[in-house]
Amino acid sequence: MATCFFKEKFIRRRRKEARPAELTAAALDVFAEKGFAATRLDDIAARAGVSKGTVYLYFDNKEALFKAAVEAAMTPAIEAAEALAGDTQRPAGELLREFVLGWWQLVGSTSLGALPRLLVAESRNFPELAAWFHEKMISRALRAMATIIEQGIASGEFRPAPPLLAARIVFAPMFSFIIWQHTFSTHMPDLPPPEEFLGEAARILLYGLSTPESPT
Repeated sequence: MATCFFKEKFIRRRRKEARPAELTAAALDVFAEKGFAATRLDDIAARAGVSKGTVYLYFDNKEALFKAAVEAAMTPAIEAAEALAGDTQRPAGELLREFVLGWWQLVGSTSLGALPRLLVAESRNFPELAAWFHEKMISRALRAMATIIEQGIASGEFRPAPPLLAARIVFAPMFSFIIWQHTFSTHMPDLPPPEEFLGEAARILLYGLSTPESPT
């Protein structure tokens, strides 16, 4: 009898510890489907299978839950980008290509891919959320890409260019494709597969960055 009691108590404690992750995962799905303005905490609670009061045990409001959901989901992608930027043993062109294709795998092909569309749509009404997302997420990814470009310039693989500006140019087709895929895909029957589009985008970008002596 005592064993069952302690087992149930342990299960309840483990469930309580896991609940924030369950809530952020449910929240990300609902935000992706409905947008920030239209999402209610009741919707998220229902998706997670808990009461609205349970949500308030862990998060003060909808904005706090949104930020926690985005951070939980995007941090692995950001850390992967920063790890690539820290790899000084491989050619910068190889790192850049892996970054572009890896970003699609970790962000664009998941529910995170809806975030650019969501933030574009909501930024006028919720500018603080857009500013937070850029500062905490996009800026870190841009700095990682800029570091790769700096390494390529230092090694002579890339021609001199403003690294952060070049990083923004690299991000432009990545951002555009995610918007197309998650907003217009059913209306763009000629949209190529992501690997094909992003692979060609990386090739063109590398051609522009590379010195005449470097392979593209």
